[in-house]
Amino acid sequence: MAFKESFMIFLRGLFMGIADAIPGVSGGTIALITGIYDRLITAINGINKLFVKEVFNRKVDRAFKNIKKIDFALFVPLLLGIMLAMFSLSHVMSYLLSELTAITYAFFFGLILSSAFFVYKQADKDNFKKVIFLLIGFVFAFWFVGLKALEANHSTPIIILAGAIAICAMILPGISGAFILVLLNQYEFMINSIKNLLWDKMGLFIAGAIVGILSFSKLLNYLLKKHRGKTMSFLTGLMLGSLRLPYGRIVESIGNLAYPIVAAIVGFGIVFVLEKKFR
Repeated sequence: MAFKESFMIFLRGLFMGIADAIPGVSGGTIALITGIYDRLITAINGINKLFVKEVFNRKVDRAFKNIKKIDFALFVPLLLGIMLAMFSLSHVMSYLLSELTAITYAFFFGLILSSAFFVYKQADKDNFKKVIFLLIGFVFAFWFVGLKALEANHSTPIIILAGAIAICAMILPGISGAFILVLLNQYEFMINSIKNLLWDKMGLFIAGAIVGILSFSKLLNYLLKKHRGKTMSFLTGLMLGSLRLPYGRIVESIGNLAYPIVAAIVGFGIVFVLEKKFR
């Protein structure tokens, strides 16, 4: 039973890693539709409470005693799945996005659209505030996706900052961490770093990611517990607004319309299959 649970978590990690490597798709969305999102945020926030907080309070002995309380049963298989997917995908993403652009982004479009329906079901009953937060999320994401890539360099502070910002987006349904890297002009650089095993660059990025996720998880945990309906409505808006990215890529590179339509339908259907299997 324990092995089966670990294997299912590992599969979730694979799907999250695939999503996190793709500009326009969020690993947080995959965590949500596979039913592991709340546990993940709670577990990350638990590291803050059990370890980081005690270290900062100079209670190192207590911090190390608390290590056994951390949800390693979640983190170990999940991270293994994410890492395996990202290392594997680093060799194929550039090909798919350059040679099969319209089909690939059409698949992402269907994936994100159906995910938005699922996230919306997680919110409270219909009310005016729910619609308002959805619209705010939509407008923000639509504007954000329209931003042009920044001319950032690949210096140490920039890589660390990119890791901190991207990881927050990666665990937030609707905002793509990979797209954040595109905006910061770090996506291709980090894909090449993974593919060529540049451990120093990957180490800097991971260091930034650890700082970012530990800082952000506390806020996200609070919002999910105290304002879940509004948060889910806002996240739904983020996902719908972020469809501007795959739509734009499809329009720019579309040839035969039939293949992108089929890809979008397949992407749309996969979410329902995942939700049913992981429920």
